[in-house]
Amino acid sequence: MDRQFFKTSLCLLVLLLMVAGGCQKDNTEDPGNANSTTAKKLHVVATISMITDIVKNIGQDRIDVTGIVGEGIDPHLYKPTAGDVERLKDADIIFYNGLHLEAKIIGAVFDKMPAETKPVAVTAGTLRSQLRTTSEFQGGYDPHVWHDVSLWMMAAERIRDTLAQADPNNAEYYHSNAKNYLAVLKTLHGDLQNLAAQIPAQRRVLVTTHDAFGYFGRAYGFEVRGLQGLNTETEVGVADVRELAAFIIENRIPAMFVETSTPSQGIKAVQAAVRAKGFEVEIGGGLFADAMGAPGTPEGTYIGLMRHNVDTIVKALRSELAYRRQ
Repeated sequence: MDRQFFKTSLCLLVLLLMVAGGCQKDNTEDPGNANSTTAKKLHVVATISMITDIVKNIGQDRIDVTGIVGEGIDPHLYKPTAGDVERLKDADIIFYNGLHLEAKIIGAVFDKMPAETKPVAVTAGTLRSQLRTTSEFQGGYDPHVWHDVSLWMMAAERIRDTLAQADPNNAEYYHSNAKNYLAVLKTLHGDLQNLAAQIPAQRRVLVTTHDAFGYFGRAYGFEVRGLQGLNTETEVGVADVRELAAFIIENRIPAMFVETSTPSQGIKAVQAAVRAKGFEVEIGGGLFADAMGAPGTPEGTYIGLMRHNVDTIVKALRSELAYRRQ
């Protein structure tokens, strides 16, 4: 009887060890277990750096994110490399601006994406009535939405909802991060309005390399003039330079601005044309129009980019020299 009891106990012990081992294996290898160190993270690819920054703020350590268009690069002209194509093909989610900003990326890659890859336009949640219309882009809308913080908050909400749907085990985490980030963006929007208000309304004229700041002008009360149109593929002619120079002289504009991701020769040609007519216009500084600054710098974040831009504009247009010229 003791021998039979020993055999039965041994069998039960082995069975318990097998069950315990199976449970431990399930806990460490289940990709749905959010607390597991080996849980599979979403692999996310973003096109422009302003989108990459939102994704990092909302996804944080629960995702792997790669940006395609880096600092100082014009997304209008960017053509994807072979490495970009592979990264896009391997992604679970691709976040892109939409509104035909990344036309060369989309045209070269999106038709070749695996069925399981999900491309998401972050502007798709923006009401069309809130978009600036234009004939320069195929879709008929100005794609530079991020220059109005209140509209870019909608992009953040779309990214939040997409991540939560794709990774429901971490949905609460994404919503919590997004709530904090959106609160910071709301404060930023108010700060930019207050800073812009330091310049009298009649002096709020923003002259830049290309017409990327239309949403900024509408949100913060500036008239915007660009040497080029919305799309930097547009050629700048002598007539464009003369027309902008005449506008600057007529309106006594004290400063204009170059952009970090586009050549400055055009703006310098306008400055020379203005000088030839006996008037001086300063170059008030560089603005981040279509790309952020270097990683690790304040301008290497979306919030830092927007603060840099408005600080640069306000400083140039509020200077003592600017007031003397009005």
